[in-house]
Amino acid sequence: MLVASLSLQVLGIVWLGAFAGALAAGGAGFAFALTASAIWLHALEPLHTTMLVVACGTLLHTTLVWPMRRSIELKRFWPFALGGLIGIPVGVALLTQTDVSKVKVAVGVFLVLYGLYAVLAPRLPVIQGGGRSSDAFVGFLGGILGGLGGFSGVLPTIWTQLRGWSKGTARGVYQPFILLAHMATLLLLGATTLDATGFLLVAVSLPALFAGAWLGLQIYGRLDERLFRRLLSILLLLSGVTLLV
Repeated sequence: MLVASLSLQVLGIVWLGAFAGALAAGGAGFAFALTASAIWLHALEPLHTTMLVVACGTLLHTTLVWPMRRSIELKRFWPFALGGLIGIPVGVALLTQTDVSKVKVAVGVFLVLYGLYAVLAPRLPVIQGGGRSSDAFVGFLGGILGGLGGFSGVLPTIWTQLRGWSKGTARGVYQPFILLAHMATLLLLGATTLDATGFLLVAVSLPALFAGAWLGLQIYGRLDERLFRRLLSILLLLSGVTLLV
């Protein structure tokens, strides 16, 4: 009965969401949750969509962080990680007191405005001041958004872009940050949505998930700094649109 409930149409949507989200994450290290959930919600309940995002996101970013390990600089990463670990419990605690739909709209509007600016601006400003304390504060805000709705990568991704860091340096910060946020959120919320259907959905999504990640990494390897920044800006814009539709 469980297998029969997954029609070819549902399977196709699960595979498409996993592949498209992993392709975005493989190419830019960002936007898996927003890309995949926008597709999965057309066929799956919100509960199972959330479960797939968290479970597949953890598996995906664990896989993607390994090829990027040489780009991870602990002196840059630890302020974000420390701020995020403080912010995530705050976000989880706010879940029962906050209208998450309003948070999604606010984040969506912000991403659309920033994405349009980043795409159209000839050159983004470079923020050099603030030091590690500002990095930690961005990590803290990212942690809150991660605990509230899984949006942990939004602000760190934008911040590393505004820092003017190279694609490897930036991705060596926000991608392990997203992984850390996923793992911390799982620990705090538990695996209450991993029922039998949930396990089956994760299992059937794996081939498409890793195929998308592999192809995304191939694309990433062929992007120069300018094209990578343009891809990141476009994905931020599209992520904002996804939250608003």
